[in-house]
Amino acid sequence: MDTGRVDLNLLRVFHAILEEGSLTLAGVRLGLSQPAVSYALGRLRGAIGDPLFIRTGNEMQPTSAALEMREPLRRAMAAAQEALRFMTPFDPATSSRLFRLTMSDIGELVFLPPLCARLEALAPNVHLDVQSLPVAQAEEALRSGKLDLAIGNLPTLRERTPHHVLFHEEYVCMTRRRQGLPKHALSLEDYLALSHVLVNSVENAHQQIEDDFREKTVHRKIALRVPHFTVVPFILARTDWIVTLPRRAAPFLNPTGKFSVFELPVKIPEVTVTVHWHQDFENNDANRWLRQQVIETLGDQALAQ
Repeated sequence: MDTGRVDLNLLRVFHAILEEGSLTLAGVRLGLSQPAVSYALGRLRGAIGDPLFIRTGNEMQPTSAALEMREPLRRAMAAAQEALRFMTPFDPATSSRLFRLTMSDIGELVFLPPLCARLEALAPNVHLDVQSLPVAQAEEALRSGKLDLAIGNLPTLRERTPHHVLFHEEYVCMTRRRQGLPKHALSLEDYLALSHVLVNSVENAHQQIEDDFREKTVHRKIALRVPHFTVVPFILARTDWIVTLPRRAAPFLNPTGKFSVFELPVKIPEVTVTVHWHQDFENNDANRWLRQQVIETLGDQALAQ
């Protein structure tokens, strides 16, 4: 079959019938009459040489050939939608655009509430899809348009993608309030005597601090490794363990003050939190608008308010 001679609109009809299981419902979905859908299906049957669907009662059951075409066609339709997404003029007040972001779970806790509030006010119809993605995959996802922005402490991305510095962050440590803890400062000896919770997020956003500890030969006793910060308060509340975490995150994980927060007893460099995009979308109106909202909402001065 010469695919160059196949009317691609026939594939839209085929996809709609697959999804709806009915010529009538496919026509409603596409804004076509049932005879028009039947005619399009007949043309595609002739081009492919397969009936594609067999009527069973009120339903159209796909043949084995149709089922084989389902997944490749689904990907093709999604790719077409993705291409159109970047061609449509962007108006934040009316757009129903889907934006895709990646950040760590602690980033979600700190960044998403103010960002969602801002987007609701300025672009009430846009949608967000926040994903957990390893840093190693983020650059390709930004390049392909599967991600619009990556937000976090992402030093390896800073070397390869356009970015904007949001703020610099230092780390503190937190443990359950109890008798025997110092009132103000935690010594390095006290810090190392405690059992630690280590968060190894899939994004590896906190790997830099672990590298800094190793360089300073600070070896902690790790009692638990977990992939997310959000479970940590529940662990600390029932143990005497301690966690090292970003300073901005501490109030979110300690809303009632049941934990003591101390400065780290060892000096390590601050980390740099940035927002990244791909060069190919540098001048894309929608991407440029979104990253401006991120900068104005999550930048150092905004978060300090």
